[in-house]
Amino acid sequence: MSVPLLKVGAVLSTMIMVTNWMSQTLPGLVGLDPHIARPGTSEKIISVSYPGEDEGWQVYGSVQGNCICSIMTPAHGVCGGDPRHARLQQISDQVLNVSQYMEILNQRTTQDLQHLRDSEMLLEMLEKRLNIANEEPHSLTSKSLQELRGSVSQCRPLRALMGRLRADAGQLEVLKEELERLNDSLSALQERFTFRHYQQLQQREFVLQRHLHSCSSQLGCGRLMGISAPLTIRSSGSRFGSWMMDSVIESSDNRVWVMDGYFKGRRLVEYQSLGDFATGQNFIIHHLPHPWAGTGHVVYNGSLYYNKHHSNVLVRYDLASGGVLQQRPLDQAGFNNTFSYSWGGSSDIDLMADETGLWAVYSSIPHGGNVVLSRLHPDTLEVLRSWDTGFPKRSAGESFLICGTLYVTNSHLAGAKVHFTFHTGTSSYEYTDIAFHNQYSHISMLDYNPRVRALYTWNNGHQVLYDITLLHFIRTSADAWDTNARDTNATD
Repeated sequence: MSVPLLKVGAVLSTMIMVTNWMSQTLPGLVGLDPHIARPGTSEKIISVSYPGEDEGWQVYGSVQGNCICSIMTPAHGVCGGDPRHARLQQISDQVLNVSQYMEILNQRTTQDLQHLRDSEMLLEMLEKRLNIANEEPHSLTSKSLQELRGSVSQCRPLRALMGRLRADAGQLEVLKEELERLNDSLSALQERFTFRHYQQLQQREFVLQRHLHSCSSQLGCGRLMGISAPLTIRSSGSRFGSWMMDSVIESSDNRVWVMDGYFKGRRLVEYQSLGDFATGQNFIIHHLPHPWAGTGHVVYNGSLYYNKHHSNVLVRYDLASGGVLQQRPLDQAGFNNTFSYSWGGSSDIDLMADETGLWAVYSSIPHGGNVVLSRLHPDTLEVLRSWDTGFPKRSAGESFLICGTLYVTNSHLAGAKVHFTFHTGTSSYEYTDIAFHNQYSHISMLDYNPRVRALYTWNNGHQVLYDITLLHFIRTSADAWDTNARDTNATD
């Protein structure tokens, strides 16, 4: 009785040992440790494939009326040709097979162990009767002998059970040897793929980023071609509000500014970084000297620009000193929901910034309620130049400005898209059809930040980011093109 149970215990002990090895050691060896972004943050998980010793990253540009930045990465599947990759795939398949078979053994052994436990009382009774029969042969009767034979018959299946346990134990020895071989192979691969390779990957990524930034700085302005899927940074505040970062391209200020609500607010919340805003940590509360109206605020070059409540007065508030640097009315601009966006909310005046400076979007009675776009002096708030776009402001859901071009959405609700564009460079307009996912179905703020080239949105109590795709154009002389062509041919 004790021998079978000891063997079963050894089988289970071995299986537990192997399972622990697979769950703790194997993931670290093959690089399967999970790397998950912290909840509520905007961190992105980037998977980098090692291109091999002979592969590399390339960035190239071409000019002839336009400039295109392309990234040439190793072709998909290049890493599959790496013998280390093939070996890891082979090991992964072997581990899967071993794991599946061990699961079968575990289930079968558990059932056999329960059968043995159920038979324990029968074996103890049989052993006691045999001892009595051996010590007192005269006590055996015809009835007791018949009962003894019945008990022996019930124990006959244990012989097959013991045979199966012996076979399983032998199979476990084979599995242990296979796992030892796999462990040796993984250790050899681990020695070859050391931390030095990760450092090489980091260096390649740094070089790639440097080339991309260099190419991007040469591109300048571009035309909006597409808007990415939304990235929700946080869900906070009321249904309406505004959040932003400094819009000056050269700025290194990573603070996030939040203004919750659209009516008579004074509470300006400062977060030290986007990560702090995402987690709701490390914030300071400022109390503005004048209440605001709407959600069309903007932070530009260290100052907050906003519309003073119940007026068309623009306020420039210095974020460093906490004082008002300038106030000036925006002549003839409507206020108090006279010419708001379609969602209302005192959104008569929408201040924004792009690559070219500070702007205001509004309307007035002389312009018949059409969207007016004015370039502002950032220090004095004077209007430098204005354009009448011809688009009725009350029909606009929201708008934003990229490279001197105003983009207007057709609604603030679900199904919204960018469907009207006004180009200040040519004083011309066009109807467009640029779709984007209005995830929470009620946009009360939509602004472009030229520094990060992304759209900031307050959507029904959610703070959301959108990446954008721009088509860039640059003007080049024929000589410059000829020179570039000769250089390209020489390189080819």
